[in-house]
Amino acid sequence: MRRFLASLLVILSLAGAMIAPSVVFSIPAAAACSDAPILGITPWYRGLQEQKKDGACVIKSPGSGKGDLSKFITTIVLNVLQAGFGIAAYVAAFFIIKGGFTYMLSAGSSDGMSDAKKTITNAIIGLIIVLLAAAIINTIASIL
Repeated sequence: MRRFLASLLVILSLAGAMIAPSVVFSIPAAAACSDAPILGITPWYRGLQEQKKDGACVIKSPGSGKGDLSKFITTIVLNVLQAGFGIAAYVAAFFIIKGGFTYMLSAGSSDGMSDAKKTITNAIIGLIIVLLAAAIINTIASIL
């Protein structure tokens, strides 16, 4: 039964991917230096871009003043950490869904149900930790 459901899910996913239209969007010139998150994941260069007169978008070099290099490096580190937390949140959501499927497919088995409950509990605890850590990183990043 599990193999049937898994193969049905794969077939439906592939069929949906083939049926869905592929659309290519061009990026407007005003959005060339956008540092907006992609799927909720912060880019490492957030807050470090500048747009030149010819429309090109480049990463600002750290200034020559005292503390400029450390602020530049700190900004990159905070952005990478925040991106990592976003990825960890997606992983936690995956494990919550996996635990739910395991619970449904346990067919009343007490071992299967307890394993699924542990998976969901651990994923929720991990998600709470990730959200708190992301809030702390956002607070530190807004101060800089």
